[in-house]
Amino acid sequence: MTDPLPSELLPLALEAARKAGALLRDGRPDDLGVARTKSSPIDVVTEMDIAAEKLITGFLSEHRPDDGFLGEEGAATVGTSGVRWVIDPLDGTVNYLYGLPTWAVSIAAELDGETVVGVVEAPMRRETFHAVRGGGAFLNDRPVRCRPAPPLDQALVSTGFNYVHTVRTHQADVAQRLIPQLRDIRRSGSAAIDLADVAAGRLDGYYERGLSPWDLAAGDLIAREGGALTGGRPGDGPSGDLTVAAVPGVFEPLQALLEEMGAWHD
Repeated sequence: MTDPLPSELLPLALEAARKAGALLRDGRPDDLGVARTKSSPIDVVTEMDIAAEKLITGFLSEHRPDDGFLGEEGAATVGTSGVRWVIDPLDGTVNYLYGLPTWAVSIAAELDGETVVGVVEAPMRRETFHAVRGGGAFLNDRPVRCRPAPPLDQALVSTGFNYVHTVRTHQADVAQRLIPQLRDIRRSGSAAIDLADVAAGRLDGYYERGLSPWDLAAGDLIAREGGALTGGRPGDGPSGDLTVAAVPGVFEPLQALLEEMGAWHD
């Protein structure tokens, strides 16, 4: 087992995200179409998702051939170094397909199962978020911090909706019941960007059901390093059942409401 310092992994994550972001930004074909679907006909993959993941895994493998990978578009190797890269090559694929700017490349590095490095590259916003465990959160190399906690009824909270119809229907019901108790709800279409925006003070909170490890690994670390609290159901960490990130003072009542409303089940 190796024991690399997270600071050695960060430059690689930043460069891989930058390269993939440039490929996606500059290489998007005018006639971009759907390459395949996943959980439903609206849960799409484009040729660019696949190309970006190949670029990222190829670049990282050249520099660290013994590391493992877990990627949304199929990369799955165990590795022997104790490091695993968790990759979403294009978070916000539907936004990208439609030419909307809110999409990102998300790359996290785990060391012995713990996330130690996170990078969220948002090319159309000209923004790169990053964090190393214990080192704070950064936006374009500038330290960022989450907002002071407002009362819950003045909190701006983001969420997302699953691609499976039955799940979306329940999520819409939860949002309908929740919104009168908040300032407002936003829906960007990119979990990675929402989590990073909590760290940067642009949102007071975020929640979503149905995320995969690659959706949340980098953004969760960035949010925590920016001073936010993250979790799932009370007493649990973020997971596919529920992911919650919010400023201290908003996190606890928001999590309690989501539990009461059954946001963690279909």
